[in-house]
Amino acid sequence: MPLDSRIKLLDLVLCLSDAMDFIDPAVVSHHKQVAYIASGIAAEMGLSVAGQKDLLFAGALHDIGAFSLKQRKDILQFEAYRSAEHAEAGYAILAAFSPLSHLAPAVRYHHVRWDRGRGVESGGKPVPRASHILHLADRVAVLVKKRCEVLRQVPSICRTIRSKSGTTFAPDMVDAFLNLASKEYFWFEIVSPSIQSTLSQKFEGATVALHSDDMLEFSRLFSRIIDFKSPYTATHSSGVAASAELLAGHLGFTKRERRAMRIAGYLHDLGKLAVPVEILDKPSGLARNEYNVIRHHTFYTYRILDALPPLANINKWASFHHERLDGKGYPFHLTAKELLQGSQIMAVADIFTAIAEDRPYRAGMTPAGAVRVLDDMVRDKAINGDIVAALKRNYGRINAARIHAQSAATREYRTMNQKINPAKKPKVF
Repeated sequence: MPLDSRIKLLDLVLCLSDAMDFIDPAVVSHHKQVAYIASGIAAEMGLSVAGQKDLLFAGALHDIGAFSLKQRKDILQFEAYRSAEHAEAGYAILAAFSPLSHLAPAVRYHHVRWDRGRGVESGGKPVPRASHILHLADRVAVLVKKRCEVLRQVPSICRTIRSKSGTTFAPDMVDAFLNLASKEYFWFEIVSPSIQSTLSQKFEGATVALHSDDMLEFSRLFSRIIDFKSPYTATHSSGVAASAELLAGHLGFTKRERRAMRIAGYLHDLGKLAVPVEILDKPSGLARNEYNVIRHHTFYTYRILDALPPLANINKWASFHHERLDGKGYPFHLTAKELLQGSQIMAVADIFTAIAEDRPYRAGMTPAGAVRVLDDMVRDKAINGDIVAALKRNYGRINAARIHAQSAATREYRTMNQKINPAKKPKVF
């Protein structure tokens, strides 16, 4: 079965953390480092296991609202970064996902300074203590230089953090950090290639397992982050998910398999989290190197989801949507015999949604125009003719489902953007 066992929420959070960190080598493992440091400070301060776990989750997702490469690089500047827009975006995203909504306030205020105690509130609203722990952990992580032996850096990092006690950071949190900093293992774990295993083992007995309903909701969280990076892609995953689910039903898939197909549709462009928004938003034609960056996204989707064995089939359905029956697709050049039916359905659903939906630079194709494109691709041995025939037989219903799903995603996109930046009119196409 496509989804035959429960999945740990922690594994999904770390999976999403990986996806966000693929955007640039400079930020690889940043979220996991912050998660480790924050949960460690929480333990040193005597917080409950539940409080430590919440800080691990919040640390792993704290920059979830930073969509552009510029934002991510700015965040790595210890003193220079001041904008809270990405934190507000992260708050809006997490607040919409009930299993993690309680973490949203901590993420919202994770760049608020302690300011001699005045940082207990911001804009008249209370700032959670967890936000200040996150802020400290985040700033410690950006001070760790990847190309230098870590223990040589410890005295300098500690001096910097100590000098900000009471102003930037809460003194009791600084004291907890400095106690941790005296132990070599703490630093070795921060820079360890196996930091994910460390985080997984740390809270193995306290993680929440998700059933298929929760997994569907989590996959929608993924799709929001993927699509909301850019008005160019703001509703695409929703359209693909709806189209693929209905198309699978017309091809004999069971109810459970159709749900798994919807999840795969939400996840199919997960690897685009690694594509800078500057490329996704480019109105003109892409340069060769930019096109190559785009082509990475299906491979990233595959590798990210490969860490979740219960999603093995969903991974194949999602990740192989740019493969072709004749082996000329990418990134694996699989042929018809090597592609599951679900993967072939996803390929058709992705193409159909892409040509039927409106884009900033063009209107969506008419039904007749979309059918011509699909038929041409069948003749070119790119996609499955039987699947296209099923789409053509049920075009009106599938297209209506796509439009409904994308209209709902448009409303959600506008609402979320309004929350993030009330003074700015959101663009969506």
